[in-house]
Amino acid sequence: MHTLPSSPHPRGWSFWWKPLLFLLVAVAGLYYVKWSPYYLKSFVAAQNHSIGASIIDDHQVAPLAAALAYAQVYFLAIWKAAVLAVILGSLLQVLIPRDWLLRLFGKAGLGSTLRGGLFALPGMMCSCCAAPVAAGLRKQQVSVGAALAFWIANPVLNPATLVFMGFVLGWQFAALRLVGGIVLVFGVALIAQRIARPQTLPEPAVDAVQALSDEPTGGLLQRWAISLWQLFWSTIPVYVLAVLLLGAARVWLFPHVDGSFGQGLGWLLPMAIVGTLFVIPTAAEIPIVQTLMALGLGTAPAVALLMTLPSVSLPSLLMLRRSFDARVLWAVGGLVMVFGALWGLVGLAVL
Repeated sequence: MHTLPSSPHPRGWSFWWKPLLFLLVAVAGLYYVKWSPYYLKSFVAAQNHSIGASIIDDHQVAPLAAALAYAQVYFLAIWKAAVLAVILGSLLQVLIPRDWLLRLFGKAGLGSTLRGGLFALPGMMCSCCAAPVAAGLRKQQVSVGAALAFWIANPVLNPATLVFMGFVLGWQFAALRLVGGIVLVFGVALIAQRIARPQTLPEPAVDAVQALSDEPTGGLLQRWAISLWQLFWSTIPVYVLAVLLLGAARVWLFPHVDGSFGQGLGWLLPMAIVGTLFVIPTAAEIPIVQTLMALGLGTAPAVALLMTLPSVSLPSLLMLRRSFDARVLWAVGGLVMVFGALWGLVGLAVL
């Protein structure tokens, strides 16, 4: 009679309290920063068919004043989410067993990429706030496709944003965004995964990582402090600088649009490019598009903005410069631009 060998690393309370602590921090933080405010905001959107004024509609003409004004409004809107993102991205590296992450997201393939996108849905973060968590995932050797799907799905497939969009712009816009978002998130992630170096993690490699993770070097607080500082230093300074630069550049990026443009396609490609580069808080694309359409912007460029503005931004791309190969980030930016323009044409045809 044969008996199964006992695990060399029995997993009792001393093991499980770390993942449970991460879950507690994540749920409490997301409830305070995202879930509760968005629940209340949905009633405002339903009643007023608006979620506020456009963040770029302050008629600034001087670049320096525009930079400072935009940075103030932007960071007041996102600072809580940014702090939570850095905390979660660092805790991820010390509280979640690496072998768990590798088994779920480690292999370069469709399954891992799909799980990365689904894992993003409760986060509801903008691209810049999702970037530190994506960087934390990559630090744990998660596959390129899964990390990219998590990063882009956070803003693009945000359930709250889709609800706001339905009440403000119409449910046809929300449906178009949902379908386009699914194609964009997983299409871009899978293509970028092919561009990156092949990544496969066979079982022996996962087991080796698990063995190493069972032998931590240094105490938990020390390792978390190191992870927190490294993540902060590699993402936040360049983030702040890029937001200031784009705040100044919006004087030229978002010129006044008048009715003479009508439904023409002249603004389609420029808006796809601007939307990919510019940085906004979560759901800010809705009042921006609402305002520009009231000024005469056509359906196609409006849909292009709805797809590209939340997906990525120059600051978020720079924040992840150490987490992905440069060619992967270039590909992501280019693919988002192209898809935004193409989906704008789809929107013009069906709306």
